[in-house]
Amino acid sequence: MAVVGELIKEENGGISFGNYDLASKTKLDGFDFKGDKYKIKTFKEITKLEKNGSFVYESVPGTVVHGFKATDDIVEFEVEGLEDSQITLELEAGQEYITVIDGNSAGLIKTNLGGKLNLSVELNPGQVSKIKIEKQ
Repeated sequence: MAVVGELIKEENGGISFGNYDLASKTKLDGFDFKGDKYKIKTFKEITKLEKNGSFVYESVPGTVVHGFKATDDIVEFEVEGLEDSQITLELEAGQEYITVIDGNSAGLIKTNLGGKLNLSVELNPGQVSKIKIEKQ
């Protein structure tokens, strides 16, 4: 897979976003997808996605996300980057989620009072990791 040249686009029923090859912060606001407005900020140090003005996804360092799909109970996407990444998602506050990375359970993770869920993903150039997070 590759970086998303348009910064954000519809792909496989979800959205794909991010470009870790950029040397300086680049952003795009007002991307329409299924009635919602998305804003992306991305470059080598961080990738951040907002939906209707609310936080959705952040990775440090920057990543590329393919096929991001989110419902009330499940978030699924594929992620790639140049090195290991810390990913933060905003989900339902105080809930437990089972996290599966590349088919292997990373166990239950409970969101904090703000609804943030943090996970670390081991990434190498050219490697794509599949992430699935399901509410318990």
